[in-house]
Amino acid sequence: MDFNSIIFEKQDQIGIITLNRPQKMNALNKELLDELDKVLDMISSDHEIGAVIITGSDKVFAAGADITFLNEIKTPLDAHEFVTRVQSVFNKIEDLGKPVIAAVSGLALGGGCELALACDIRIAAENAMFGQPEIKLGLIPGAGGTQRLPRIIGLGRAKEMLFSGDSIDAKEAYRVGLVNKVVPVNALLDEAKNMAKKFLNQPGVALKVTKMVVNEGINLPLRSALLCEARGFEFLFSTEDQKEGVRAFIEKRKPIFKNR
Repeated sequence: MDFNSIIFEKQDQIGIITLNRPQKMNALNKELLDELDKVLDMISSDHEIGAVIITGSDKVFAAGADITFLNEIKTPLDAHEFVTRVQSVFNKIEDLGKPVIAAVSGLALGGGCELALACDIRIAAENAMFGQPEIKLGLIPGAGGTQRLPRIIGLGRAKEMLFSGDSIDAKEAYRVGLVNKVVPVNALLDEAKNMAKKFLNQPGVALKVTKMVVNEGINLPLRSALLCEARGFEFLFSTEDQKEGVRAFIEKRKPIFKNR
């Protein structure tokens, strides 16, 4: 399938999505969101793909929503249609049954930051900048910034970013737990691929259940979350990979997982 606003390629069981609107600093518009939605559906149904990387250019991951497009929003109804569309696509990233890594270089602002927040793992290049500047436009984030950001970095630090609209650099993003690691710009994609390959070596069903249980449990009271965890634990005893993993451990050999 051909795309205009993204580039998609498969490398060694890794699906790589590159945002590709260089003339608009990879700003999010309807076309980009529609293409992202379609490629996520493709990845979900492609059993050869075990991990996903979302990235941009060296200078810009994504600089938020396209301001030209925002300027065309005239009513709360128009705003509702736009924001629910963005949330739907980002939720699809969060719910994808495969690990998703955001490889962020340069600016990740507004919707770009929220796109990274929807991913499971964030790796930042040394030049990365993260921010939710919506307050400076008389707005609030609408694609998860007010909800995912506090869950990741804590309430007080998130409120400071949201109230001020100020950005933080890669070093600070790592300090507050927004990103998992910081690497040189020219090493970013390789680092993301290496992490993806590490995930690919794990049994796929257990990885999917782990992601599901973590994502569901974070929104539940502890006891309810523990029940969710228990159901996931119990289910995995029906898989071939669980039996292979235990057998290989006992036999002191490397397991051969078949993702079933």
